[in-house]
Amino acid sequence: MVRVVFVTANGDRVEAKAEAGQRLLEVAQLADMPLEGTCEGQMACSTCHVIVAPDWFARLPRASEDEEDMLDLAAGVARTSRLSCQIVLDEGHDGLEVRIPGESRDMQRR
Repeated sequence: MVRVVFVTANGDRVEAKAEAGQRLLEVAQLADMPLEGTCEGQMACSTCHVIVAPDWFARLPRASEDEEDMLDLAAGVARTSRLSCQIVLDEGHDGLEVRIPGESRDMQRR
């Protein structure tokens, strides 16, 4: 199991458990985080944008050029921003902390 900590726009900390091989977007959605993932992980939108804690950012694989291009379209982007659909979790990510930007909205929620 891999433990992930989501920090909401309000500062609440929500811990979720994931299986190795799961994408961070899926884990976030299962934890009821407001990440839409409109393109379903095809890297054709930026609705799954998260801000990775600085101490974790360098430990993740580098973002591809395509991901960087999509992040240019994201609201509230920061130096440690990533698309959660592009982060595949493994045992080395246990304790990963990411912040949900205040601009995140899941339009599929009621």
